[in-house]
Amino acid sequence: MLADANNIVPAALQQSQQAAQRQGVDALMRVVNRRHDVIAAIKDAQSSGAQAINFLASPMFSVDAGAFIAQVTNSRLGSIYQWPEDAENCALLGYGPRFTDMYRQRARMVVKVLRGTPPADIPVKQPAKFELVVNLKTAEAIGVDVPSSLVLRADKVIE
Repeated sequence: MLADANNIVPAALQQSQQAAQRQGVDALMRVVNRRHDVIAAIKDAQSSGAQAINFLASPMFSVDAGAFIAQVTNSRLGSIYQWPEDAENCALLGYGPRFTDMYRQRARMVVKVLRGTPPADIPVKQPAKFELVVNLKTAEAIGVDVPSSLVLRADKVIE
């Protein structure tokens, strides 16, 4: 797992590691402070024997997602992102709400404020829809067989 030091929620990291352990997965955590540290962390993960990198949600990883995904793919590792759009842009997997839906929700909140609703009166809404996108082109490029059970559960499969 790759985490942004500026965006860490310690309890969430601990829960992620515990969930991985319950599944029999040895999850290594790498924390980076700056975008230029990400490539070094990817190389470190590869040399440590990692098979995939889960980029935990952070603006740092979204800004240069294309470059990071390319580096991970060139290293023959799988990349997992919290945005379906990233799997559409060559990450192996993307699971979460659509980035575009998040921006639409923000826009609705801004409209309410501009129309006079006090911000404290606007409820915070969690995403209602999560999508799983599996990129089989990337899987083939890195030599990974994606289980058919995962492909069948996917909302979108890129072939």
